[in-house]
Amino acid sequence: QVHLVESGGGLVQPGGSLRLSCVASGSIFSRYAMGWYRQAPGNERELVAVIESATNGGSTNYADSVKGRFTISRDNAKNTVFLQMNSLKPEDTAVYYCRAYFMFYDYWGQGTQVTVSS
Repeated sequence: QVHLVESGGGLVQPGGSLRLSCVASGSIFSRYAMGWYRQAPGNERELVAVIESATNGGSTNYADSVKGRFTISRDNAKNTVFLQMNSLKPEDTAVYYCRAYFMFYDYWGQGTQVTVSS
C-alpha cells in the first residue's frame, strides 16, 4: 500500500512559478514510476509528466503542452517526487494529482489545486 500526499498548489499570476511536491509512504518508493496528472473542470484527467524508477533508468516524459516549462524530478531518499512549473499559463489551471505505479499496483493522491490568474 502506498499513500500519496501532494502539496505546493496555490494561486499564481501568469508567467509565475510553482513547485509541487508529492510525498509517498508505505512501500518501496524507488520501485515505482511516478507521474503528475491534472484535471480541469469539464475535462478528463490528463498526463502532465512521468518519471520512471531508477531501475528503469529514471527517464522522463512530458505532455507537449508543458515541455520546456515543467520539470519532473524525484528524490528516492525522501520518497518525494516534484513538479517544477515555470512560465505558468491560465490554461494550466487544474487540480494536479500524483500517481505511483508498479506492475499491477496503482495509487493516486487526493490532488492539489493550481490556479493561474491575474
